[in-house]
Amino acid sequence: MDESAAETEGVRRPAAPAPGGAREVFAAFLRLGLSSFGGPIAHLGYFRTAFVVERRWLDDSAFADLVALCQFLPGPASSQVGFALGLLRAGWLGALAAWSAFTLPSAAALVLFALGAGALEGPLGAALLHGLKLVAVAIVAHAVAGMARSLCPDARRAGIAIGAVLVVTFAGGAVGQIAAIVAGGLAGILLCRDAPSAPPTRLPPLAVSRRTGALLLAAVAALLLLPPLLLAAGVGGQLLALFEAFYRSGALVFGGGHVVLPLLREAVVAPGWVSDDAFLAGYGAAQAVPGPLFTFAAYLGWVAEPAPNGLAGAAIALAAITLPGLLLVAGALPFWDAFRRRAGAQAAMRGTNAAVVGILGAALYDPVWVGAVHDRADFALAAAGFVLLLAGRAPPLLVVVATALASLLLAAAAG
Repeated sequence: MDESAAETEGVRRPAAPAPGGAREVFAAFLRLGLSSFGGPIAHLGYFRTAFVVERRWLDDSAFADLVALCQFLPGPASSQVGFALGLLRAGWLGALAAWSAFTLPSAAALVLFALGAGALEGPLGAALLHGLKLVAVAIVAHAVAGMARSLCPDARRAGIAIGAVLVVTFAGGAVGQIAAIVAGGLAGILLCRDAPSAPPTRLPPLAVSRRTGALLLAAVAALLLLPPLLLAAGVGGQLLALFEAFYRSGALVFGGGHVVLPLLREAVVAPGWVSDDAFLAGYGAAQAVPGPLFTFAAYLGWVAEPAPNGLAGAAIALAAITLPGLLLVAGALPFWDAFRRRAGAQAAMRGTNAAVVGILGAALYDPVWVGAVHDRADFALAAAGFVLLLAGRAPPLLVVVATALASLLLAAAAG
């Protein structure tokens, strides 16, 4: 990250961010859990604003490294990045605090919907949801602009980012994202060894040793393989079957978010635990709440039949679907941090960081822009939010509230 970029974004380069406490982590992520609308790509934009620009827990390079790692791993990428940030900031308690604060508000909202408390119906509710989608446009655009400035400071890395845009646009899905990161790493090795960029910031001391990391990775495989064998032997009953179905869905999906939906449908609708109508209604509600889409599992666990369902079913489903991704990122971090400090790895990471910018840039168009901007008024609201974030340095929560209210006012005026 060059100094001019750091000054423009207001980001210092601490050699090692001072460790914090779990209470600090919980408070920071609870704010995001209550306001981070727009899906996983938008979540990364919120995270960058909160932890790179505002709190300066790490720099853009280290943040992009974490994003690249989580894009490689199965599971919900934004939740994994948040979990890793909490782990780096305050150890295991920080990781648990980050996951709980970011995930539970969304899960609670979907449980309330399952109880019949869904209130986002009708034209005003639709207008509110549309306004929140427009916020995501501004948040992601702000993140792309800032990261491009710091991670693509020369023509070579700008070219890698453009290449990543093309790969993701035409390949699509998690396969395209992983291919873009791999290609970016290879291009970095070839083109960026002599790039005028400082070495990546050393991450804070990890609460995970390599031995523990290896055990966590082994646990991921064991929890994937053993439950089906026990169920085949007639051990465990419906409780284990519920855990296995959601754990398998979380362990086998790359890209997170909407990619997990076919796996979840196969897991709960095919055996008759949840009706197709209830599944689709819950999926619609999941679009209306902040936080990770994987919290859809809490709704499914609540409405599933037979027991365990209700609160127990929601807790089992939510824990099971997120557990493999969190274990994977915690297990991989000790090896990732050592890898990223090698000279050749630093060149590769310059390329992958540029590719991450390209991935976010492609996502800014589809699904973020395509799903939100339909006319001139939409464009004006999204652009206003972007200007507030970039030039006015407005808090993201303020932009969320202002854009949602503006969308409601426009809908009321049109009606």
